[in-house]
Amino acid sequence: MNLTKHYNELYKTSIRKIENGNYQKDLLIDSPDDKRFGITLLIKPPEKIKKKVQIFLEEIKQIDPYQYYYPNSDIHITIISIISCYKGFQLDQTSIPDYTDLIKRSLNKIDKFEMKFKGITASDSGIMVQGFPENEILNNLRNNLRTNFKNSDLEQSLDKRYLIQTAHSTIIRFRKKIQNKNEFLEIIEKYKNYDFGSFEVKKLELVFNDWYQRERNSKILEKFELQQRSTTTVHSK
Repeated sequence: MNLTKHYNELYKTSIRKIENGNYQKDLLIDSPDDKRFGITLLIKPPEKIKKKVQIFLEEIKQIDPYQYYYPNSDIHITIISIISCYKGFQLDQTSIPDYTDLIKRSLNKIDKFEMKFKGITASDSGIMVQGFPENEILNNLRNNLRTNFKNSDLEQSLDKRYLIQTAHSTIIRFRKKIQNKNEFLEIIEKYKNYDFGSFEVKKLELVFNDWYQRERNSKILEKFELQQRSTTTVHSK
């Protein structure tokens, strides 16, 4: 997939919908009765990246403080939703060691890699930072997981909602009518190509989570360290 092209097309389509008032407001985001939970394998960006994200969010909050803005603790990149959140799911329905073993097998020959956060894109329900993984390592990992879960008896819902191919991070969700829409969109456009920085992905987290990946409702089940980069040894004569 050409990520730049995909993000640009998504941006154009979604901004047009926002301009026309055809965006989706999340009616469950403030509901105490929302009991949707699942299991996700994800990446957490470092603080230096999240600080730059918060600079953008603080600026846009001045225009519209009523949307849902992700705190640093909740900013993440989904590698894959192993069990997509649904009402009634509980951890005691699963054997976590079986999941961690399968993930460890899927990480075989997966090296740590660079991720660049650059620019903003949108959907009809929120705003996202664009992530660009170096090379094909992330795709290879996702394909390993798909193959191994397909060949297992473990509960999973990989790709049931959509085939995940990007590396974006959702940072704003719409929960109210957008205030000062023109100014709101001007700030989005201002940061459309902003460089939030790059970081090395060397650790993954398996988490039990709610729909919004709120830290207060999440539990880390396992952490995985990625391998050192493969190197070629040069022998002197």
